[in-house]
Amino acid sequence: MEEVAIPHYFLCPISLEIMRDPVTLCSGITYDRESIEQWIFCSKNKTCPITRQPLPDLDMTPNHTLRRLIQAWCVTNAANGIERIPTPKPPVDKEQIIKLLEEAMNAQTQIKSLLNLKAIASQSERNKRVIEAAGAVSTLSFIVRNNYTSIEEVTLDGDIESTRAGDEALTILYNLQLSEEGLRNLAGENADFIPSLLQVMQVGDYKSRAYATLLLKSISKVLDPVHLLGLKVEVLQEIVNVLRDQISHQATKAALEILIQVCPWGRNRIKAATAGAVSALIELLLDTDERRACEMILVVLDQLCKCAEGRAELVSHNAGIAIVTKKILSVSPVASERAVRILHSIATFSANSTVIQEMLQVGVVSKLCLVLQVDCEMKNKLKAKEILVRHAKAWKNSPCIPLYLLSSYPSNVRQQ
Repeated sequence: MEEVAIPHYFLCPISLEIMRDPVTLCSGITYDRESIEQWIFCSKNKTCPITRQPLPDLDMTPNHTLRRLIQAWCVTNAANGIERIPTPKPPVDKEQIIKLLEEAMNAQTQIKSLLNLKAIASQSERNKRVIEAAGAVSTLSFIVRNNYTSIEEVTLDGDIESTRAGDEALTILYNLQLSEEGLRNLAGENADFIPSLLQVMQVGDYKSRAYATLLLKSISKVLDPVHLLGLKVEVLQEIVNVLRDQISHQATKAALEILIQVCPWGRNRIKAATAGAVSALIELLLDTDERRACEMILVVLDQLCKCAEGRAELVSHNAGIAIVTKKILSVSPVASERAVRILHSIATFSANSTVIQEMLQVGVVSKLCLVLQVDCEMKNKLKAKEILVRHAKAWKNSPCIPLYLLSSYPSNVRQQ
């Protein structure tokens, strides 16, 4: 078979591949539908790739003439291995989605319509935006709330079909990757939606709990601080349970992101510590060596150790101080900085004689001396030095400190 030259006007200007479904933008340039949707919806560009003109109208007009030319060319060159491009299905429109959403409110057609919506959403980013624009947020959130109205009803009645509808609606809501406006509507117009997510996290299966956690993470990023500050301890308790159960890597990461988002506020720190977050984080830190996971865990622990409840939980855990110390200079500069900050909080506010001795025995002093020796951030060195100076009387003459590290002990302390 001889090599066939493809006419340049059959190629998509973005991908430089033959167009299967050519569409024309308001700028007058024709692209392959999949490529231009990727450009607009996934990469969030609002300009024409060729002309760089703003696109006030994102409507895409099918270029039937060009498509027929491409199909005819494919047929003509079939002997050279060119396959005919099938006629594309017309894209889903808003009216179709509205009809499916109406059917989703009917008990007899609910599951079927939800499955259809899920399939449509999975086909393209454009479909997700059409589904959201058709009012899916309101309908889907209602189905979730309606199917998880009461923990007792779900667990005692065992209505599998009912909970399945709620789970399917929850899955679609997450997979839509809602816009910021959609997330705000989800949390703002449906004041009881977060309590519904809490119920899913309490009684749902692992998959539903994971989706609820992931959705809660997305919502937490757009909530106003006043709403984050008002989170109930029950919500934080379920986030901690997700960390303990490690239901999925994604869910664990989402739970950590939620805690990072909500724990800068003192009230939430106390709630999280009361819910057992510190011990769950320590156990997680003991089980992972992944850089990003360690950094996120240490960020949360640093925040929690700014309150007395968090510090008390950390020092009472048999492995708390030891595992934090171990991560210094062994993960990343970010992890080292956070670990030193945690130890600084402990050494400043919670350092009774037992804690001081434990810090010496598990290698805190040696590690801090090492921090003073290596090339790292000056603020890290200053905090390490401050800890060593603060408890010099108990530590500076200890045989637990190797001689090669003792030379790094602050000189003004060694001479005392």
